Amino acid sequence: MKNETPQLKPIAAAIGALLFAAAAPAALAQQTTTDAADQSVIVTGTRTPKAIDKIPGAVSVIGAAEIGNSLAISEDATAVLARVIPGYAEATQALSNTGETLRGRIALRLFDGIPQTSPLRETNRSGSFTDLGIVGRIEVINGPSATEGIGASGGIINYISKSPTKPGNEISINSSVRSEFHDDSMGYKLGLQFLHRDDRWDLVFATSEVDRGISYDANGRRIGMNASGSLMDTSGHNLFLKLANRLTDSQKLELTVSRFYLGGKGRYVYQEGDRAAGLTDTAVPGKPFEGQAEFNDFRQYALAYTNQDVGGGTLTATAYRASQAMRFVAEKGGADKQDPLIAPLGTLTDQSEVNSQKHGVRTGWNRGDLFDVSGLELRAGVDVVQDRTEQKLALTNRTWVPPMIYKSTAPYAQLSYDVGPVTLSGGLRREDGQLDVNSYTTTYYNKRQFVEGGSLDYQANLPNVGAVWKFAPEWSTFVSYSKGFSLPNVGIPLRNVNKPGQSVAGILDLQAVIADNKEVGLNWRGRAGSFGMSYYRSYSDFGVSLKVDPATNDFVMRRQPVLIKGFEMNGEYIVNKQWRLNGLYSRIRGWTVAVDGGPLTVQQGFANINPDKVGGSVQWQYSDKGNVRVGFTTLLDREINQGTGAYEKTSGYTLFDLNSTYKTRYGDFSVGVENLFNKFYILTGSQMPGYQNYTAGRGRVVSVSHHITF
Repeated sequence: MKNETPQLKPIAAAIGALLFAAAAPAALAQQTTTDAADQSVIVTGTRTPKAIDKIPGAVSVIGAAEIGNSLAISEDATAVLARVIPGYAEATQALSNTGETLRGRIALRLFDGIPQTSPLRETNRSGSFTDLGIVGRIEVINGPSATEGIGASGGIINYISKSPTKPGNEISINSSVRSEFHDDSMGYKLGLQFLHRDDRWDLVFATSEVDRGISYDANGRRIGMNASGSLMDTSGHNLFLKLANRLTDSQKLELTVSRFYLGGKGRYVYQEGDRAAGLTDTAVPGKPFEGQAEFNDFRQYALAYTNQDVGGGTLTATAYRASQAMRFVAEKGGADKQDPLIAPLGTLTDQSEVNSQKHGVRTGWNRGDLFDVSGLELRAGVDVVQDRTEQKLALTNRTWVPPMIYKSTAPYAQLSYDVGPVTLSGGLRREDGQLDVNSYTTTYYNKRQFVEGGSLDYQANLPNVGAVWKFAPEWSTFVSYSKGFSLPNVGIPLRNVNKPGQSVAGILDLQAVIADNKEVGLNWRGRAGSFGMSYYRSYSDFGVSLKVDPATNDFVMRRQPVLIKGFEMNGEYIVNKQWRLNGLYSRIRGWTVAVDGGPLTVQQGFANINPDKVGGSVQWQYSDKGNVRVGFTTLLDREINQGTGAYEKTSGYTLFDLNSTYKTRYGDFSVGVENLFNKFYILTGSQMPGYQNYTAGRGRVVSVSHHITF
């Protein structure tokens, strides 16, 4: 097999093996990474390196190989999560990631441990904040995490930047071209990385440029521009620098700078389709109104200090500053943006922009064999953060959401104890925050109401307990309980005040969301692969859910009890050196109440809960130089009760993708195909009425990539 040329035969064989895997779910095993080192250590959930098999919860590590597979197919930053994380929802294929929940709740996204979202105004635009090419691995902890605090009620997704692993210099050049074979669908990417390592210094420098054309569905029709921001017809650049100095054998100082910009090119305008006739929204050449192009502008600076000899343990401290600006699409005649003092009603064009400035310090201290007790470990620290976020109507310089300042101090402590085959863990985080909002006046749409400013205090004790039992070689089971804490997208209720006599302190919807999560699971990790499954229950008595307002076709926030239950499994089976199978399954159900005080009878829909998902892949390493990988993702049909006799019915679909890599003396060449069979489908979030949301998914996209390292 080593001397065979990669043509149609390996592709056909790969597809055949994939279909066999799909027909035999029992053969599907676990693990989202093919990097052995990544399978043994995770940083996110414990704040210090911790073996996966000692963490009581469902944990996934997406290694560099899997990230590379995804980039060979698509530059979509969240597509890799949708493909390999069971509880992650359908990717929107847009700059906006509305509805991309993790186990039915919004996850906390981190970049090297630093939050990429504001707890005050969840914009659903935090999925694109860096070039995935600089990411060495992605660590995902499902369910609430007390160690991370604000925003982690749905789970944690931590993107870890690359670090040099070899002494000396390493230069990599990455390039790719993508097309759907229409004149204006071409896109490209060019990236450069320089890594250096010696006795004292580590250096990572990376820069990249990306340009995307317009997208087409499988019928050759242009896809409509997203109402909150599109990935198509955009250009962007990324600059990343990480410089570390090992001051002594036990001390290290590390500086990180990240600057990311992705903006629309403004060459197309949205054109509404006809839902009744099955004609999806599209885009036509033209200049979008008189507004400015939408963008994501993320900047991050961090200085980290590590000392492995402090009180017999390791001390870490990171000071950071982050600036996150997101401008949304210009809207002409939008009712909520009109003001007759500026222009006649129905004629005003405006667009909103969210700006968030945050700075803080994250500290931790870790010591094993505490009090000379073998297997007893303590992790403790304190996090301090200040976040200032506001939302303006940028073209007319009007306040839509007033400046909100949140200050938080959160100490935490976590103990774990290895007793033979059992690992016990437990800890507590104390969240102590304050929200300050000055007096402000709402817009004309909300009747120019004066709202008295004030402060709100947020205190919560967030405990967690868990146990892992290795009851047999390669087998373990776990049980856990944890509380998560998040704020309820504060900006929405603030901007929607439309009655007189309101004050910030009196807005009930500003109360925190506290989620209780219970989980039990089973894991197997052996030489032939791995497998894991878990069942979880998440409940919040004053939760948050989104629903479409039939009058405006826009999302509205509801504060009611929310119950989420789910079952998931994933795994990997290594047939031999040539063949490797992966698979996953996820089933999530969420409920809220029909009316205040009523029973939990209304099922949550596409804005919160993803349909049942099945996925898998097969990889054929047909020689030392080449491999072929075919994957699929299936979303199943669903019909749910929305209360008062209303039902949400969505149709599922199955998509295949393919990528093949071949190594030569001139570098590695890859071919990736997204939507391999050019299937026409409507995204789940577009199958129900909404504002400018009747969108088809992308048709077949072919990518050719080249990577060379000197």
